[in-house]
Amino acid sequence: MNLLKGRHKKNLTTSILVLIAVILFALLVVVKLKDEQVKPSVQTAIQNTDIVDGIHQPTGLKDGEGLMTVVTHCTACHSAQLVIQNRMNRERWNATIRWMQETQNLWDLGDNQEVIVNYLVKNYPVSVKGRREKLENIEWYELTIN
Repeated sequence: MNLLKGRHKKNLTTSILVLIAVILFALLVVVKLKDEQVKPSVQTAIQNTDIVDGIHQPTGLKDGEGLMTVVTHCTACHSAQLVIQNRMNRERWNATIRWMQETQNLWDLGDNQEVIVNYLVKNYPVSVKGRREKLENIEWYELTIN
C-alpha cells in the first residue's frame, strides 16, 4: 500500500512539473510574439477598378509610383488619412519614420523607405496655404446689443 501511495505521489509531482513547464513555455511564446514586429510581407496588386480619377479608392491616396508600397507599409498601422493630412518635406518624413522606428516599433523599411518618402513628397508636398485662405473683401456688419 505504501508503494502505491509513493508511486501516486511521484506521478502527481511529475504531472505538476510538466504542467508548470507547459505554462512557462506558453508564456515564453506569448512574450516572444508580442516583441516581434509585425511586418507586411505581401504587396497587393492594384486592380483597374481600384483607381478612379487618380485616387486609390480603398485608401483615398493619390495614384502614383510607390502607392502600393505606401499602402502596404503605412496603412498597416494607421489610416491613410493620417498620411494625407501630414504634408512634410523629405527631411521631416525621414525624421518621422526614424521616430516611428525608435518609439512605435516600425520595422526597418530598407529600400522601401526611399520609395515611400519619394511618393509622399511628390503627392503630398508641404502646403503653404494653412488651414484656410485669407479672408478678403468681406462686408462686415456691426452687431447690436439689445
